[in-house]
Amino acid sequence: MQIFQRFFLRDLKKCRKRCILSNCMTATVSGSYACIFRYFIKKDVEMKFQVGYQNNRKFLNYLLEHGEMVSELYFPWGAFTTGRGVNAEQQQLEDDLALFAGKKFKFCLLLNGNCYGKEALSKAFFERLGSAAGEIRERFGLASVTTASPVIAGFLKKNFPALHIRASVNMEIGTPEGVEYLADEFDSFYLKREYNYDRARIVRMREVCRKLGKKLYILANSGCLNFCSARTFHDNLVAHQHEIAQMDNAVTFHGVCTKFLSAGTNKENLLAKSNFIRPEDVPHYDELCDGMKLATRTNFNPMAVAFAYFNGRFHGNVLDLTEPAHSALFPGQIIANKMIPADYITHRFECDKICEKCGYCKEIQKNATVIL
Repeated sequence: MQIFQRFFLRDLKKCRKRCILSNCMTATVSGSYACIFRYFIKKDVEMKFQVGYQNNRKFLNYLLEHGEMVSELYFPWGAFTTGRGVNAEQQQLEDDLALFAGKKFKFCLLLNGNCYGKEALSKAFFERLGSAAGEIRERFGLASVTTASPVIAGFLKKNFPALHIRASVNMEIGTPEGVEYLADEFDSFYLKREYNYDRARIVRMREVCRKLGKKLYILANSGCLNFCSARTFHDNLVAHQHEIAQMDNAVTFHGVCTKFLSAGTNKENLLAKSNFIRPEDVPHYDELCDGMKLATRTNFNPMAVAFAYFNGRFHGNVLDLTEPAHSALFPGQIIANKMIPADYITHRFECDKICEKCGYCKEIQKNATVIL
């Protein structure tokens, strides 16, 4: 019980009045609830975040209250597939965009699906795309578009020159050559997530981007395993999931990460195979990139994610912050963020990246694991 008290675990009924986020910020832990209180957290964040839209009222209200932390609100549109499939709540999305537009938020349209099938180069597709971009711009204002298609990027560059066109993290661009090849189509680039802890590479990428007049962004809380062999396959499945759902399917694919982490002792070394950046470590990136993206479109508690990164502190289970979140694969235990040492980021930045010969991350995870 002492360890719970240390991490501010309280019964929900006792803390509801004091918890600034009510039960939306809590996570069930063996009948208790983990709460984060404003007076425990010192806000020390300069980074601005691109935050993903999710139809969660408390989450959206929190964003409205803390608009100074949000550089852009990104969202899908209509039947255009994205890295999370197709949006199924179009009218609610439009109502919410109107609300956020009234508060002067900037918007980013997601067109980051990995595959558009037979329509990928069709006239009909680009007519619909141009019509959608024009409608969004007129109704709500549109600052940028994130896409994984260089063809879409080129089309928008030509027809909507005022838009900022950003290369999706799904393009896995992590070298100067990757930036140079597409410098005509894109204004900015998301870094390949596996290089989030490769400081030398980030510095090199930043310098190349600045030389070319481009910007560099980082995805902060991806739950994808590093160098996943099935990522392209999985991204293609997601792009077609609305079609797949209509079929009489023979198999179900849950992702390589789920299978891998569920086998044997693989989960004991998750940190070494992860690329998410802890909220406390964001200040180390202030001079390395132009902004960070928070994956919040499908996270089960997007408010917890936004609160943690906006304030630069998190006292809960780090597995709850990522998208996808892997907490369900660790029944009866958590990886307590506050038990990860402050110099974790320094070690990850400076290590030689030969993980099979190093046990640092595994030891850190072991020491931060709390059995419930």
